[in-house]
Amino acid sequence: MHKTNENQERTQFDIIVVGGGMVGAAAACLLAQQGWQIAVVEQAAPEVYAPEQAMDLRVSAISPASVALLQQAGVWDAILAMRVRAYTELATWEVSGLETHFHAHEADISELGYIIENRLIQLALWQKLQTLPNVQLYCPAQINALIQTDEQAKITLNDGQVLSASWLLAADGANSKIRALTKIGVNSWDYRQDCLLINVDLEDDAPAITWQQFYPSGPRSFLPLAGKKASLVWYDTPARIAQLTAMTPAVLEREVKRYFPEQLPACKVTHFGSFPLTRRHAQHYYQGRVILLGDAAHTIHPLAGQGVNLGFKDVACLVDLWNSSQQKQQDFGDKQLQQYERKRLCDNTLMQSTMDLFYAGFSSSHMPLKVLRNIALLAAENAGWLKQKALRYALGL
Repeated sequence: MHKTNENQERTQFDIIVVGGGMVGAAAACLLAQQGWQIAVVEQAAPEVYAPEQAMDLRVSAISPASVALLQQAGVWDAILAMRVRAYTELATWEVSGLETHFHAHEADISELGYIIENRLIQLALWQKLQTLPNVQLYCPAQINALIQTDEQAKITLNDGQVLSASWLLAADGANSKIRALTKIGVNSWDYRQDCLLINVDLEDDAPAITWQQFYPSGPRSFLPLAGKKASLVWYDTPARIAQLTAMTPAVLEREVKRYFPEQLPACKVTHFGSFPLTRRHAQHYYQGRVILLGDAAHTIHPLAGQGVNLGFKDVACLVDLWNSSQQKQQDFGDKQLQQYERKRLCDNTLMQSTMDLFYAGFSSSHMPLKVLRNIALLAAENAGWLKQKALRYALGL
């Protein structure tokens, strides 16, 4: 088991973060900056970066608001030193010729965002955590038990160690064990779609645009990656995705060329993988001394790439509330927890509902509905300040 500092005997902390992925590690970094004693418990450390490594399949479109949070955590420069791809334009359409385009200049910014491998964001955060004397990493480690009292949360690790803290942040993903142990209920349903991620090599550098075309079976998307590479995202029925996943790269490449829009540059499939899509939303964001963050609290259809950005907004909100209570010399408690849940529940529900509306609205081949949604896309293209306002909201600005 790896620990980050010399204090091997400490078992009492201010805050335990369960889950050292992007969201949990960001929360740990920012709260450690406030001087709290932090423990981070994670099952597996991110693989060390090497430039010759193949691109990971799991990438995120990082918004300007998330960039600001990563800068605050002191890791953005380390991420830029690895692999990132800025994009300045986003396009979406169903019928060719009726595209809606969003440009960075419409939001008065230089980039709409950056496409970055999830592992590299996590790795930069871990490298930062390892430099902080008030952070202790427990990895590889799993939670065997959780006990709460009025004053603290106590966890037992799989090696028998017992750690205690005033607060426990659950950032352990969509299938959160901490959420289950606290018996926080979840509203969830399957989207009846799976998602196929396909990494491809291009003949030239990827253009600085991300786009998606809607089909009744699900969108097909293009995300530029660093260098002459890109990520394709194919949403479809579970049966169709299973069929595609069983293909060889060469056969899948022919399917991509046949079924992706003509805007797709010439490309060669390198590797691919799939996962199911499920919407989840916790009925509460806290219980006792446990607070939910990121996918442990909510998951969303990934068609707009908002998942990790919403998780980072959870982190920003919670850290701000913690900092504010500290500045006012108040104990962090029920008042701040209620504020956190009220603020984040509203924002996350709005974004989930918007994505659900897109999913439902574009899944139907009913002709009147098809006409209406394309009129809506055309109206969005010419919506002026409303379009700018919607864009800035989606970017967290």
